[in-house]
Amino acid sequence: MPIARSRSERFNELVLDAVERLERQWRNELAVVQFAVEDVPPDADAGAGAGDPVPLARLDETPRGHRIVVHRWPIEVRTRDRGELAALVHDVVVEEVAELLGVEPEAVDPSYDGGPAA
Repeated sequence: MPIARSRSERFNELVLDAVERLERQWRNELAVVQFAVEDVPPDADAGAGAGDPVPLARLDETPRGHRIVVHRWPIEVRTRDRGELAALVHDVVVEEVAELLGVEPEAVDPSYDGGPAA
């Protein structure tokens, strides 16, 4: 039952939906990219100065390619409903893929909204 899913499971599904949309066009480029979700960035409590934005995602190099990690909590607190959440998750994933590919987010997905992703 969909109601029984946790917030983190629903968030994971949104990330998976965003990745699947991009894989249609960027299958070869994303073949060596892993996607993951973490609740918060590892350094969210330490080292950030006042006014430093909490990252919504990060791009890591791995021995086998790259890993894009989407941070659930900072994204959820920036949205008011499931529609905004889905849109921001999509934009964050697009921005990270664009950074990896060295192109503008609009080149990765023309439906990119340009939402806040600091």
